[in-house]
Amino acid sequence: MAFRVETVLLGPDTEQYAGEGQAPLGIAAIAEASRRAEALGFDALTTPEAGHDPYLPLVVAAEHTRRITLGTNVAIAFPRSPMATAQVAWDLQRLAAGRFRLGLGTQVKAHNERRYGAPWSAPPGPRMREYVQCLRAIWASFQDGKSPVYFEGEHYQFTLLPPFFNPGPIEHPHVPIDLAAVNRYMARTAGELCDGLRLHPISTFRHTRDVIVPAIADGARRAGRAPAQIELIAAPFLATGRNDAEVETAKQALKQRIAFYASTPAYHSVLEFHGWMDTAEQLHRLSRAGKWKEMATVVRDDMLEEWAVIATWDRLAATLVERCRDYAGTLLLDLPPALSRDDARVAEIVQELKRA
Repeated sequence: MAFRVETVLLGPDTEQYAGEGQAPLGIAAIAEASRRAEALGFDALTTPEAGHDPYLPLVVAAEHTRRITLGTNVAIAFPRSPMATAQVAWDLQRLAAGRFRLGLGTQVKAHNERRYGAPWSAPPGPRMREYVQCLRAIWASFQDGKSPVYFEGEHYQFTLLPPFFNPGPIEHPHVPIDLAAVNRYMARTAGELCDGLRLHPISTFRHTRDVIVPAIADGARRAGRAPAQIELIAAPFLATGRNDAEVETAKQALKQRIAFYASTPAYHSVLEFHGWMDTAEQLHRLSRAGKWKEMATVVRDDMLEEWAVIATWDRLAATLVERCRDYAGTLLLDLPPALSRDDARVAEIVQELKRA
């Protein structure tokens, strides 16, 4: 099968996962990276919310590209009201001439309350379901202000839109929503209400096939939709290098990233699926103690095989196809620095995936 291929703008690196900070932003660098991604043949460019606002860089990217899709991967929903998210998504859809996709995630309770200073008023699944429904109602009202579509739920309400505050219709009013998911409930919600599901890389290949894919199909059937209508966007962990020695080095760096995510209790359902709860609890204890660098030693090689695509550069595309072809329609490549600087090699990998 042929894949759509995405890449990342301003994605976190190994040093950031190890608690050593991150590189500063620059408008010129964002513009150049956006142009380059389009020139290399990528179908989409995405921005995370990993210490910076995920929307602002896409304004620059929209100005400096013409073809490539632009999306958040992902914006955190609950610290922003549905109206705040609806407005920025609507503006980006206008600026990008219909090329914007809104990727949404929940983050965990502690980060919502203690980092964002936002209330955690109810379980995330039911709240996100209403959040998506409320967004759709707001956008419908933006497009046709004379016939507003209001929404009243348990967690969110939208019942007022004076003409003064309506940004007005746009040429491409359908803003695709991709929902980040690790568990069954959120995957079912994506299948029922959304255009796509952004698979967190912490979901192993086996967990994705056995848990996530069936849940998407269940949600789609509940809404009378075909499961194939929901785009599954995979972002597998990569351990890659020019040769076997570089791959081994990359595997050790990748363990730092995996340990960061696997320490989070909200993702422990994946580790429980594999029978790795002792590891999950050990990683959580180390994270609470701030021992970020020590965490990488807890991730074993057999675990890495379940999580990651491990291959030399010349075998990377073929291995990605082999591991992901059963379920994913889109692949997000978060390439290591050495590979990402090799334009010819990156373009070759992208084209190979698009021809698969």
